Amino acid sequence: MKKQIIYSVLILSSVLFNPFTIQAQADEGFIHGTVTTIDDNVYTGAIRWGKEEVYWSDFFNSIKTSNDYLKYLSREDEEQLRDSESYWWEEWLNINIDIENYNARTHVFTCQFGDIKSLKIITKSKVDLELKNGHIYHLKGGSNDIGATIRVLDNDVGLIKLDWDRIYKVEFSETPEVLTEKFGDPLNGTVQTSLGSFTGLIQWDHDERVSTDELDGDIKDGDVSIKFGKILSISKDGRGSLVVLHSGNEYYLTGSNDVNSQNRGIIVTVEGMGRVDINWDEFRKVTFEENNLFSGNAYASYKTPNNLRGTVVPVGQNSVSGILIFDLDEVWDIEILDGKDRGLEYSIPFKNIKKIIPKNYKWSNIELKNGENILLGEMQDVSDRNDGVLVFENKEDQVYFPWEKIEEIHFK
Repeated sequence: MKKQIIYSVLILSSVLFNPFTIQAQADEGFIHGTVTTIDDNVYTGAIRWGKEEVYWSDFFNSIKTSNDYLKYLSREDEEQLRDSESYWWEEWLNINIDIENYNARTHVFTCQFGDIKSLKIITKSKVDLELKNGHIYHLKGGSNDIGATIRVLDNDVGLIKLDWDRIYKVEFSETPEVLTEKFGDPLNGTVQTSLGSFTGLIQWDHDERVSTDELDGDIKDGDVSIKFGKILSISKDGRGSLVVLHSGNEYYLTGSNDVNSQNRGIIVTVEGMGRVDINWDEFRKVTFEENNLFSGNAYASYKTPNNLRGTVVPVGQNSVSGILIFDLDEVWDIEILDGKDRGLEYSIPFKNIKKIIPKNYKWSNIELKNGENILLGEMQDVSDRNDGVLVFENKEDQVYFPWEKIEEIHFK
């Protein structure tokens, strides 16, 4: 009996302390799939979208080419919506939306890569995106995700960079527990801001997000490019940043948008919430975790998208429950609600939201399923620029509520 206990302990110890076990926990959060070219050549392995997206938790952005729900509105409701669209361009210009491809009656589409089954390239600016539930969106332009160079660490040839015009289709699949090749280790850490701290996967300057990416800047002796895997912390300091390495050495960097006010923002992906985009004015310091190789949840953890369901509590009327079409646009629980809190921009999958309470024309309180409350404003999803909510009580009966007539929205 003693021998059996000792043997079991040894097995448990080998599992707990085996480096391959730790590595297996890390790699499953990286994007993985198969890219088929127009010549029917096939490349399979870890994928990096352009020089940016590399995790299942990263966002894919584009624009829906049509809106199937406008037909359910009365002529009076449509006229009211048309009058409220005069300021749509302020928001989209701020996030670099492709204005030529934007139609005020359609909307931006955003989801995490883990929610996508496949992408088929139609034209230079058009794709057909298939969700895991089989629903296909016809998308056009809207961001640099369309037209990007796709990098694949193919199991046979190694790294290959595929131009957009060579690609026929991208099919996503489970990431192996251990990748033989990857683009780098994850960057986990905590970002301190003037409005609080956030911990999770980190994207620096909307771009660098793995250990092999580099922080660029000038020191007194010349230009430097420091791999993020060597960095312990970065602190904003005057017109530059103080960079502390794991070695203990410190350097003051200037002269690059990586380390000064031209930085596009620091994004943190927070478990149970979504992501927070922190502008440079609010940023104070980031501290990276040296031995945390967790790259996020595996592809299988991104469940089949479900319809948004819940209850709308209108002002002075009885509540109505059913399938919800939020902002006359968002249909699935994997779609994203956007809002700002001063210099922080939140992007939250609807599956993480329990309740929305509009407070006035500009602000809404967002209650998450993890119990956290966030007051968000300015952007369309959480202000009077929202196109309202359509509720399907059943296949035949639907009710439309303009945003100003909504007291609360409860999600199942």
